[in-house]
Amino acid sequence: MDGNSFQGNIPPTLKNIKGLTVLNLTNNKLNGSIPGELSNITSLQELYLAHNDLSGSIPELLGYSTSLLHLDISFNNLQGEVPKEGIFRNLTGLSIFGNNELCGGIPQLQLPKCPSSKRGLPKSLRIAVPAAVGILVLLVALALAGFLYRKFKSGLRKEQLSPQKIDLPMVSYNDILKATDGFSEANLLGKGRYGTVYKGTLENFAAAVKVFNLQQSGSYKSFLDECEALRRVRHRCLVKIITCCSSINHQGQDFRALVFELMPNFSLDRWIHPDIESQNRMGTLSLSQRLDIAVDLVDAIDYLHNGCQPSIIHCDLKPSNILLTEDMRTRVGDFGIARILKEAASEASASSLSSMGIRGSIGYVAPEYGEGLPVSTYGDVYSLGITLIEMFTGRCPTDDMFRDGLTLQYFAEAAGLSGNVMEIADSNIWLHDEANDSTDTENISRAKECLAAIIQLCVLCSKQLPRERMSTSDAAAEMHAIRDAYLSSQ
Repeated sequence: MDGNSFQGNIPPTLKNIKGLTVLNLTNNKLNGSIPGELSNITSLQELYLAHNDLSGSIPELLGYSTSLLHLDISFNNLQGEVPKEGIFRNLTGLSIFGNNELCGGIPQLQLPKCPSSKRGLPKSLRIAVPAAVGILVLLVALALAGFLYRKFKSGLRKEQLSPQKIDLPMVSYNDILKATDGFSEANLLGKGRYGTVYKGTLENFAAAVKVFNLQQSGSYKSFLDECEALRRVRHRCLVKIITCCSSINHQGQDFRALVFELMPNFSLDRWIHPDIESQNRMGTLSLSQRLDIAVDLVDAIDYLHNGCQPSIIHCDLKPSNILLTEDMRTRVGDFGIARILKEAASEASASSLSSMGIRGSIGYVAPEYGEGLPVSTYGDVYSLGITLIEMFTGRCPTDDMFRDGLTLQYFAEAAGLSGNVMEIADSNIWLHDEANDSTDTENISRAKECLAAIIQLCVLCSKQLPRERMSTSDAAAEMHAIRDAYLSSQ
């Protein structure tokens, strides 16, 4: 019954259906509260109520259902405390995101604490309390209320600075299936740790559809993390989410997907390392284009670290996660393992970072993550430095040449110290008019000065020790200065 236009309340009489194992009312227009009577369906194993307009609290009775294995109530208007029993203790079978007024629940849900309920004193005790003590308590309460009110107003002003919830349109599994032509191999764009990306057409709009492999450990959490991160961000250099799908497929299995704007020029990785034998071979990038892409990239990371409250740590910066628009502007994508700074801190204190392994990709991940240290903005800065070196040298940190202690970072640092930056620069840079005249001494000098400044910036970003690295804001300012100096000299 999903994907229809059913309206009104969910009838409690559904409890009378015998042998019902799956109830899917996703993507309708149902309102009112969730009837607690649904817990009386003793055979019910899967309950899907996502993408409706349900309100009120979550019935505590659902937590006492002994048969319920999957519960999806995401993207409604539910509020109040999340129960802690039964299905509400099963993170792999529970989906509640998109309900911004929920609180409490088990700690792993990372929801805000519920406000304490206010209960009046028993009548006998009120009579026994002397009037003087009562007045004193009242005065203290008023003073405290005034203080909390001022704090609340201050916090509210800060909260208003953060991005508003993305209002995502509803999309069903059938919509995704149709958009990707049945997940056709011809529409395959790439595969990642937790899912596969397809190109498709959704309501005449070219889109990239990221389908999560829920059989892979950590993929469900990756979906939740990416939804939460993307809900908080609004920046021209970050990939834009169009909608998402939280449903079940035709086999009755959980299905999760995110739909993004399609990037016609794919990823930076394809441009830095063009496949000569591929029919879809990319072109090459000029020095000016690389500078523009680099400026957009550091601006995006600076926004995540310093423009979001709380800060967001991407955790997986690399060329394949940097997408390019039709006019070759940067869009940073793949927030599947991104962490919100306050959550990363709480995870670290609970020693739970190891639950998803090292955060990042081999060659780009900060060395301290391999030692079990918590994620930080300095980890992103390290990945940024390595990515920029790769962008301007055309060499990948996992190339065969980097072995026996030699790394891409040391390779770049040695070239910078010896003044040999031109020798390590990507040879494709010189295929473009702005820099291909090997007899133009002024051109060569300008390009060398620019590349030397970039390599120096990259080395400072990719230092082994976190506190020796540049801050994101300093890296952004320096990258702008390098780009502007090069362009002004042309």
